[in-house]
Amino acid sequence: MKTKNTLFIISGLLLVSFFFIFSKQDERSDNVDYQKEFNKSYSVYSLTLPDEISFAGEKVPLDHFDVREALDQEMLVNTYWQSQTLLFMKRAHKYFPRIEKILTENNIPDDFKYLVLAESDLKNAVSPSGAVGIWQLLKGTATDYGLEVNSEIDERYHFEKSTHAACGFLNDAHELFGSWTMAAASYNMGRRGLIKQVNRQKQDNYYDLLLNNETGRYVYRILAIKLILENPEKYGFHVREKDLYHSVPTYEVKVDTAVSNFADFAEKFSINYKVLKYFNPWLRESYLTNKSKKEYLIKIPEEGFRSYTKMVNHFDIDTTILSD
Repeated sequence: MKTKNTLFIISGLLLVSFFFIFSKQDERSDNVDYQKEFNKSYSVYSLTLPDEISFAGEKVPLDHFDVREALDQEMLVNTYWQSQTLLFMKRAHKYFPRIEKILTENNIPDDFKYLVLAESDLKNAVSPSGAVGIWQLLKGTATDYGLEVNSEIDERYHFEKSTHAACGFLNDAHELFGSWTMAAASYNMGRRGLIKQVNRQKQDNYYDLLLNNETGRYVYRILAIKLILENPEKYGFHVREKDLYHSVPTYEVKVDTAVSNFADFAEKFSINYKVLKYFNPWLRESYLTNKSKKEYLIKIPEEGFRSYTKMVNHFDIDTTILSD
């Protein structure tokens, strides 16, 4: 009985102590001026636009009030959507060198590498309209520019081939409109749609045209991405080399026959099915019939699965580019 009384007393003392401690904490919290603390620790700033900016060598008329406001909007959106813009920087480090090389080969201005971020965030996305890949190509456009698109092979997912196809579209658009800025707008809107608005409004300058909301913002978003990625620290972004995504060295294997099972195929090169599809997302099935005996080049990481695993562990590879 004595033991039970002792335990009862101790339990009571503990409850009183806890009540006292938490009541004091609540009292301290009540005395904190949250608004004052918030104002001390958190600040959001308006941005100062540059005096001059160009896209693909074409001057942006920042002396027009509507142009300044449109660019300011996209600068704020992309500066304060920090997670998205940080991912842009990481992916750009990995993929821009390959894009820049192909743009140069096709005589496309270097600024168009920012267009691919505006299109797809540099991911193999699929839009509601059926546009596919990092360059968001529709099936008709893809086949017009020489890409193979069927149930087994979809070269809109092929990094190099889709980039060459996009360059073909942009060169034709530039020849049609006589302006790289208009070529960029037509990439989003379609050439026919843009021609219709040019004829309707009797204006052939992007900055003088009233376009749908998406295309009306499109070039400004590209410009904002360009400004931030060219000088990230100016806009508050600090990224270390080790934080960036890095390319994995690969070699190519020629295939001109059927492949009954890509899981078995991958195993021959010391990788697995997932890794094979990571490097070759244009292979849309687990097999390849290849009745025409066409030659395909399949990428394999140089050091096999171990190299891939090491890169994932050290550089946090973005696996969103994987095929289904």
